[in-house]
Amino acid sequence: MAEEVKSGFVAHLIELRDRLIKALLSILLFFIALFYFKDDIYELIAEPLVVHLPNGATMIAINVSDPFIVPMMLTFFVAALLSTPWILHQIWGFIAPGLYQNEKKMLIPILISSIVLFYSGIAFCYFAVLPIILGFFTSTGPEMMTLAPDIASYLGFVLKLFFAFGVAFEIPVAIMLLCWSGATTTKSLKEKRPYIVVGVFVVAMFLTPPDVLSQTLLAFPMLILFELGLILAKFYTAKPQKESEE
Repeated sequence: MAEEVKSGFVAHLIELRDRLIKALLSILLFFIALFYFKDDIYELIAEPLVVHLPNGATMIAINVSDPFIVPMMLTFFVAALLSTPWILHQIWGFIAPGLYQNEKKMLIPILISSIVLFYSGIAFCYFAVLPIILGFFTSTGPEMMTLAPDIASYLGFVLKLFFAFGVAFEIPVAIMLLCWSGATTTKSLKEKRPYIVVGVFVVAMFLTPPDVLSQTLLAFPMLILFELGLILAKFYTAKPQKESEE
């Protein structure tokens, strides 16, 4: 019996290792495929800033290695982003055998929604938020100041916003999971709405750069997504207690 348990545990470890390798290989393959276009990818990310720069102004690289390292880091991030569905597929393949059939039916839509929402958060940040924030930042300051943003600092700024909005857009998924697991109910969340509103602005303050505009542009979508999560959570009732019949 002990040997069977041990062999089963080892088999799970081997499966976990294989799936981790597959996930890492997918990132590597995307990275190799995109590496030739690394400068184009950075130019695409920098476009919301470049269009607001004064005539004759350009971005700069403080360190000698930055023109190579910074686009490469961005390319790796894009490769990991594109690999996300495959990575989640590997995670699902590892945990799915331990789930009940009804749990699988409930979690598959949530898994797909989480991917779509994360991508949507990044797209919203790039197309809607960045132009507003960068337009505001570049239009303020003394006239004697020459604006020449550093490519590494700008990438860090943008990736932080991408991550913040990607995670924030997962709020409906988080609410559905909490209600489905029985940890809370939509009624309880509605009663705590005033505290949640305050908490959303506090979270936005930590997730975004230290300016009111970025925090507000993140907080309002989070509140809308919270209300959306309450609507969707009605379809996810508390998980029933399983009897030991299986």
